[in-house]
Parts: sequence; structure tokens; C-alpha cells
Amino acid sequence: MNEPKLSLVQVRDRIDSIDRQIQELISERANWAREVAKVKGEGLSAIDYYRPEREAHVLRMVVDRNHGPLSDAEMVRLFREIMSSCLAQEDPLKVGYLGPEGTFSEQAVRKHFGHAAYGLPLGSIEEVFQEVAAGHADFGVVPVENSGQGMIQVTLDMFLTSEARICGEVELRVHQCLLSQRDSLVGIKRVYGHAQSLQQCKTWLRVNLPNAECIPVHSNAEGARLARHADDAAAIAGATAAKVYGLKTVAQAIEDRADNTTRFLVIGRSLFPSSGNDRTSLLITVNDKPGALYEILSPFAKHGVSLNRIESRPAHTGKWQYAFFIDVSGHIDDASLQAALKDMGPHAAQVRVLGAYPVALP
Repeated sequence: MNEPKLSLVQVRDRIDSIDRQIQELISERANWAREVAKVKGEGLSAIDYYRPEREAHVLRMVVDRNHGPLSDAEMVRLFREIMSSCLAQEDPLKVGYLGPEGTFSEQAVRKHFGHAAYGLPLGSIEEVFQEVAAGHADFGVVPVENSGQGMIQVTLDMFLTSEARICGEVELRVHQCLLSQRDSLVGIKRVYGHAQSLQQCKTWLRVNLPNAECIPVHSNAEGARLARHADDAAAIAGATAAKVYGLKTVAQAIEDRADNTTRFLVIGRSLFPSSGNDRTSLLITVNDKPGALYEILSPFAKHGVSLNRIESRPAHTGKWQYAFFIDVSGHIDDASLQAALKDMGPHAAQVRVLGAYPVALP
């Protein structure tokens, strides 16, 4: 027997009732978050309450429980904002990123920490590291790798001298737009953009704006600011920058690769316990002798530790000396990884644990 069809008024009444329940439960959650603060003690700041491993565990349970119709990524985003607001009741986290406002780095901050965190726009990746080290920022978010353009060398080089610890990672699907005061491509003579973004869109630019001068700037948001004051210019940036700087979106999704994704690292000053699904980043320098790299890598295979990536950079300790940045699956406290590092010890000049952190969520 078919159930009677509900009227629009009845459907809306049901939605209103659910909204009231959701609001009551969010308030209840916020009150329990305050209880956590009481248990830990008075006089602590937000960074003392923030536990990335606990947050990752909670969000993975959100994904496990999700059966639609909203996507896993959307459910994670909603719960992230609730958790962000609950954490920020007394003192929001301060998170440094490559500014100004409107960059993809800021989007990565919001994806990982939510909108209740206080974003601190800074002038360079180096400055993000410096502000975290000085304690002026609780955490920082820096780009480290693009799916099409590879590793971002300045970020890797900072780990050679910085004591920063990697506390998390964010994967951000990057959609590049062409922004301008103009309504069309006609009359655009200059295109501003970060060097990485110009590279990500080089085929589109060659086909659609072959005579335009491509001018690298230190961030896409800076390019948008420059384009705002020139009627013959455009900027490559995200859709957010169009809203921030009052520009029109002349073209969307102009990146050459359909899977264009940038990986960001969350840096802080501490290591955190395992979340149950983690990655560990290592910085290893080797003795200059035949088979040195083999002796470094073979213990991982011996103990069943999976390597995610390896990248070499000049070690800055002497000519033709190199440091290896290695990401492996698992947490530094895992027995298999500890055994691999023990076997590696006699063959490495130096081993530093840069961080052990939850694998990026959707």
C-alpha cells in the first residue's frame, strides 16, 4: 500500500524539526568540548587542546558512517567546521600561510583547520617557517608538491635548517581561473601568476593568449591585486580571489591537467601520537660511498615498510653532497619502522624525523 504523499508544508516542517535537533546537538557538543578544557586544566591555549591524531580518527569515523547522499568530502567538511568552532570557543588556533588573502594556501588552511581558525597571511614560505618557529603562529601550511609540476623546492630546502615538525597534510584539488576587469580575452596583454600556476596553465595560455606576456609574481593573490589596477591585464588564481579582489572570471578550469592537485604540509613544533593511518617523513643524509643509497633503502623493504616518495636535494654541507627526503607509510612509533631505522643507522650520516602525521582525508 502506497504511503500518502506529503505536502510541501509537511516536508518543510520536517526539515525544520531536524534543524532544531542538529542545532541542539551541536550546542551539546560545544559544551562537552569545554569539559575537555576543564579536564586538561585552566590557562592553556588552543594549541594545547588541538590533537590532530584524534581529529583524524573522528573524521575517518564520519567517512565510515557515511552512506550518502552527501559525498565523503562534503561530510568531512561539515564536521571539520563543527570541530573548528568548538575548539575556537576560547582561543582560536593561529595558522600562518603564504598570503595575501585569496591564495590556494589559504584554501588549504580552511580545508584542514576550518573557518574558525585565525589565518595569518605571510609574505613567503620562509616566513611561514619563521613565524611557527618563533611561536607567533601555532601552525603553518606550506605547499610541497603539485601533481603536474612536482616538488616545491623552497619548502624542502627550509627543512634542511628549520626544526619545524610536519603535523599533517592537505590535498587540494586546484582549479585555475583567468581573472580580469574585462569580460573577454580581447585586449589582455599581460597575465600575472605564481610561477607554478603559469606552468600549470602553459598550454591553455599558448593557445588562447599567445601574445600576452606572462609575468611571475610571488603568489596568485598578488597577481589578482595587480590585475585589479590594470585594464589590459589578467591573473591566474582561484575563484576565491575573484571575490576578494573584485575581478571577473573570464575563463574557468584553465589548468592543463584535469587532475591538477597540490599537496600541502601542516608544520608545527611537536610530534603527535599515531592516528592509526599515518605517514612519516624522514630527512636522511648518506655517506659518500658506492651502494650508500641501497644501504639506506633496503631496510625499509626488509621490514615491510612501504615508501611513498623519495626526493634528493643539495645538503648545503658541501659540494655534491645530497640529502634525501623520504616519505613512508606508518607512524614513527611503529615497530617495523623502528626496526628499519635501526638497521639503517650504521649506513646513514644523519637521520631526522621531520614528522609523523595522519594521511590526508578527502
